[in-house]
Amino acid sequence: MHILVLGSAAGGGVPQWNCNAPISRGAREGSLQPSGRNQASIAVSADRQRWILINASPDLRHQVLEQRLLWPREDRLRNSPIQGVLLTGGEVDNVAGLLSMRERQPFTLWATGRVLEALDQNPIFEALDRKIIERRALPLGQPLAIVGPEGDLGIAVNAFAVPGKVPLYLENKTDGDMSGSPGETIGLELSAGGKSFHYIPGCARLTREICDRIKSAGLLFFDGTLWRDDEMIAAGVGSQMGQLMVHMSMSGPEGSIAALGDLGIRRKIFIHINNTNPALLPDSAERAELAAAGWEVAADGDEITL
Repeated sequence: MHILVLGSAAGGGVPQWNCNAPISRGAREGSLQPSGRNQASIAVSADRQRWILINASPDLRHQVLEQRLLWPREDRLRNSPIQGVLLTGGEVDNVAGLLSMRERQPFTLWATGRVLEALDQNPIFEALDRKIIERRALPLGQPLAIVGPEGDLGIAVNAFAVPGKVPLYLENKTDGDMSGSPGETIGLELSAGGKSFHYIPGCARLTREICDRIKSAGLLFFDGTLWRDDEMIAAGVGSQMGQLMVHMSMSGPEGSIAALGDLGIRRKIFIHINNTNPALLPDSAERAELAAAGWEVAADGDEITL
C-alpha cells in the first residue's frame, strides 16, 4: 500500500493568506524550511496506478500538479488515476477541493450519511454531476471494499466515529450542541495487501474505543493542529482555546503525545498542523520533544510504502 502526503497543514495552510505571524511570515519570505504546506490531505493506492484521496483539500488542484502519480495518463486526452474521494468530515477544509473536480471526470465520493446530507443541502455541489460522480454512504464499523469507476481498488476501509464538531458553516443551525451526530467526524482504518494504517486528522479527545482500535497499530496519522491549548490566543491571532475548536493539543498531560504514548503504535505521524504550531519548526524545542517521544511531523510530498 502506498501513501502520498498531499498536504500536512491545518486550515489556511502555511503560509496562511492573511497571516503575518512568525511562521507564516517566514514561510512567505523563504526563511522557513520547508517553505510552505498545503492543507491536509493524503492519497492512497494499492498498485500505485489507481488512487483514492482522503479529503479534498481547498489546495487540491495545486496538490495534483505537484504529484506526477496523480497526473492524467498519457494514452488518453481526458482521464485521471483518481478513482475516489473519502471524506472524514464535512468541514470546508475537507470538501472545498471537490469543486475542482467538476470537469465531468468519473470518481466515487464516499462519506457518512450525515456528511452526504450536508453536501446534498448545498446546491453548489451539484456541479459534480450525479450521473457521472456516484455518492456512496460510508457506514461506521463495517469494513468494506473501495470501488471506483474502474472497479475494486484493492483497498478496504473501516470508518469509526471520532469526537468532533459540526462544520463551521452549520454552527448557527444547531441548538448549541456543536458536537453533531456520530457521523460528523470520523477516523479511517485503511487496509491493502495485509498492511493497514489509521488516519485521524481531527480529534477533540481520545475515547477508550479509539484507543482500543489503534492500539499496536503499525502506522497512525493523527491530529497535530496545536502544540498547546491556548496557542492561538498566545500568538495573538485567535480568541479560542483549542478544546473549543475541538482539537487535542500535542503537549501537556492531556495532550496526544501523553495519551498515545503507551499504546504500542509503531510509527506515529502528526498531520493537520496549524500555522501557529512551533512544532513546524525543525530546530524548535517542541519538535525535539515530540521526536524524543517517537513522533514525526508530516511534510507535503512524503511518500510511505507499507
